[in-house]
Formats: sequence, structure tokens, C-alpha cells
Amino acid sequence: MITTAHKLLTDEWTGDVRLLETAIGRFDASRSPANDCRVVLFELPRDRHLHVNVTHRHQTKSVRGWAGPGSLPEGFVNNRTFGAMQPSRIAGHIRKMVFAESV
Repeated sequence: MITTAHKLLTDEWTGDVRLLETAIGRFDASRSPANDCRVVLFELPRDRHLHVNVTHRHQTKSVRGWAGPGSLPEGFVNNRTFGAMQPSRIAGHIRKMVFAESV
């Protein structure tokens, strides 16, 4: 199961985040990942980038461009930031992390 949430501080990423949440909801709708995950899209003060955390219940193999994993009570988190990039390309990067192979 893939869940999403967002925590935006401005309207700068609002439209893109709506598109991304829709795209994430359609990721291989016919199959769910073997390793449930949560995708959180957020902004930080004084930072114009979109930050994305993907937290899996079980640790995954590394995916190029993503930092982590960090250990949290709910699982293992990987993070990446995005700047001027089309939402469809961002969605592709998120998809690779969502479906990363378990360790």
C-alpha cells in the first residue's frame, strides 16, 4: 500500500504536488509494492526546493539520487529534493524509490 501526505508552507509547489499525488496513486494500480510505504512531500523554511521522504516498513536497496536510509520508528526513510523539474519526471524518480527492492 502506498500512502501520501504533504506539508507545504507556500503555494509554490501546490499544483505540482497535486499532480504528484495523483500520479503516485496510479503507480501500478494492479499491484502494490511488497514493502508498504508512505510518501511525504514538503517544503522547508527559506528553501525553494520540494523535499520528498519515502518511508518503507522494511529497508530497501539504495536508489541513485536518494539519501538514506534513516531509521524511524515506522521504518526506513529515504529523502530527495527537487527543483525546476517537470512533475512527470519527479514522479518517475519517486516511483523508483517506492518500488525499490527490499534488502
